[in-house]
Amino acid sequence: MRLFSLDVFRGITIAAMILVNMAGVAGKVYPPLAHADWHGCTPTDLVFPFFLFIVGVAMSFSLSKYTAGVYRRIWRRTAILFLLGLLLNGFWNQEIWTFDLSNIRIMGVLQRISLTYLLAALAVLKLPAKGQWILAVVLLIGYWLIMMYVPVPDYGRGILTRTGNFGAYIDRLIIPPDHLYAGDGYDNLGDPEGLFSTIPAAVSLLGGYFAGRWIRNQPVKTRTSVGLGLFGLGCLIIGGVWGLTFPINKKLWTSSYVMFSTGWALLFLAGCYELIEVRLIRRWSKPFEIMGLNAIALFTASILLIKILVRTKIGTDETTISTYNWIYQNIFASWAGAINGSLLFALVTLLFWLAVSYLMYRQQWFIKV
Repeated sequence: MRLFSLDVFRGITIAAMILVNMAGVAGKVYPPLAHADWHGCTPTDLVFPFFLFIVGVAMSFSLSKYTAGVYRRIWRRTAILFLLGLLLNGFWNQEIWTFDLSNIRIMGVLQRISLTYLLAALAVLKLPAKGQWILAVVLLIGYWLIMMYVPVPDYGRGILTRTGNFGAYIDRLIIPPDHLYAGDGYDNLGDPEGLFSTIPAAVSLLGGYFAGRWIRNQPVKTRTSVGLGLFGLGCLIIGGVWGLTFPINKKLWTSSYVMFSTGWALLFLAGCYELIEVRLIRRWSKPFEIMGLNAIALFTASILLIKILVRTKIGTDETTISTYNWIYQNIFASWAGAINGSLLFALVTLLFWLAVSYLMYRQQWFIKV
């Protein structure tokens, strides 16, 4: 069984990821295209958990196909994703084509995807269905209790700041400071994709797995879409209520954020499933389906392009600016304004990657890990 609606959902998510990443470099963006500064959630803050949720749904189909060598496949995929993440980190922090392992950031987006995939896959293979649900609940409640009630040396308990939270403390104990995140106020004292907050992030992936397993046992009917939607509304309510005591926060990946983002993911999947699988309304979705078939390749290549544009320079002496800023200022912002210019630059870049994905699709080049 192939779930075309999942390919489309994945394509929409990777398109959104490219859009917000590209627009965010300019620093002038419409609020929905920016992350919440700390507590709270914008549409941009839903992109990453959507991707984890999608990996979980796909896992419910892929793991059932493998009997021999399944653990080797899991470890291989985990290693490749983690190494790709290190490649992107090294390429950003150092001069082009050089890497300095002495201060490379260890964690990141792809690293979190790899570790959550590993944790969720092992849980699925080692535990019965009921045990998987119990594990997810225990991880979310346990994370909440630890973050709110276990004191952090020199800070105290229940401190949910970038450097004072318990997760940042654990990350500092395990990862040397030079290998933690330096930007956004962290100052090498924490990491928005740290090791400890990867634990509840694994539940985001498990949520996708549970949804995918449920879909596999349901008829292709509207009642399945309605079921997904009702589950999604339930998660939204739980996340919103939980957020009153444990704030919704992407950088901390709080338990309330897991429930809230999973709720939205279920609603989006329900919409795609109803239109594509049930009503067979598919013409609108083809571009996203094409992008979804090479999601990891597009994400990796798009990040490398951004970093090349930021690293390379145009001009000499005091007039030197990055290639990104030159294109942004002279081609887009000069006539469209700062905010509209960053949006147009991001949209043009997205169209470029859509064209690349279309060429790959025509050639039947599907890069998977």
